[in-house]
Amino acid sequence: MGMSTPLSNDDLNREIDAALGNQSLDDIMDQGGNHESKGRATRQGTVAAVYGKDVLVEFGPREQGYCPKTHFEELPQVGESLDFVVERVDREGMLVLSRKGAIQKATWDAIDTGQIIEARCTGTNKGGLEMEVAGHKAFMPAGQVALHHVPDLEVMIGEKMACEVIELDKRANRVVLSRKSVLRVEQEEAKQEKLETIEVGDSFDATITSVQPYGAFADIGGLEGLIHKSEMTWERNTDPSKFVNVGDVVRVQLLEINRDGNDVKLAFGMKQLIEDPFVSSMAMVAVGELATGAVTRLADFGAFVDLGSGTEGLIHISELADHRIKSPKDVVSVGQEVTVKVLSVDPATRRIGLSLKQASQSDESAPAREDDAAMRKLREKFGNGPLKGGIG
Repeated sequence: MGMSTPLSNDDLNREIDAALGNQSLDDIMDQGGNHESKGRATRQGTVAAVYGKDVLVEFGPREQGYCPKTHFEELPQVGESLDFVVERVDREGMLVLSRKGAIQKATWDAIDTGQIIEARCTGTNKGGLEMEVAGHKAFMPAGQVALHHVPDLEVMIGEKMACEVIELDKRANRVVLSRKSVLRVEQEEAKQEKLETIEVGDSFDATITSVQPYGAFADIGGLEGLIHKSEMTWERNTDPSKFVNVGDVVRVQLLEINRDGNDVKLAFGMKQLIEDPFVSSMAMVAVGELATGAVTRLADFGAFVDLGSGTEGLIHISELADHRIKSPKDVVSVGQEVTVKVLSVDPATRRIGLSLKQASQSDESAPAREDDAAMRKLREKFGNGPLKGGIG
């Protein structure tokens, strides 16, 4: 596993100082945090068993504790009476013990700054986690526990974890650890492994991590990419916040992998996985036919009309009226229902050309319909026979 970039001394000291407040490292760890403290009293107990990685100790019929094997140069015998330092009480009421002065010197001597070691969380305090390394107390600031904020640090108690030694002063018995730096390296390695397997065209379930005016960022399991707003939906001029929220899980397709040096950028799309309404609209819109829709927006060069399913067609300004006009608003307004004639359908450019004036001309030249109001009145007056004067 590769090493992470060490924190600068200034940054590290600021984080530790913020975690400890005005107390020293020894003071805050001796407090026992949120757990009952026994004042680090030294008590005599009887070895009851050697089990797993711990030595079980009895102090009475209802008082038991455990001490790590690493605190003994030689494992004790069952029934042997020894002195133990009571560190704290764990969640199950067991005493967490240590052996005063008991150090695995070979292991302790091998510890160095930047090294990845295994440490166990023995408790919490207001600044972070109390850790144990080779029989020595260590400290992990809350900001170094995980990649993201951990609201309840007590869930870490009893856990063994890989940590990086980010500060070490053996004379002062001061060890500061970071689990975050190890997780960051693991995350980066997982990203690189995933990058080697994904290909353009692959589909993934993605979690939205951020929504911006130009699109949304989504995570596909350690890899983050951008869904540009133009790739979210087939509709135009969309607001990303109307389609996704942070935390939503959406289906995306990988559109592009841009490797610019060490910086890899991914582009995702959502609309590619849903039916294009333009394609379905083409089956219902034919050149020469009349269609009805609402005016959605006006431009200097014409008016756009919604033909259904979000599909828009354009009435060029020259096709709005049979006379010259200065602006489309002189003829139509946004929201107005209009009947238009389809002039062209171009799948390649996704453009539909419409005409308002030709639709009006078609209506004027069309034969009178049976349900025309004027025709009904004439037939009521003169009957259903042939009408004279060129009407019937």
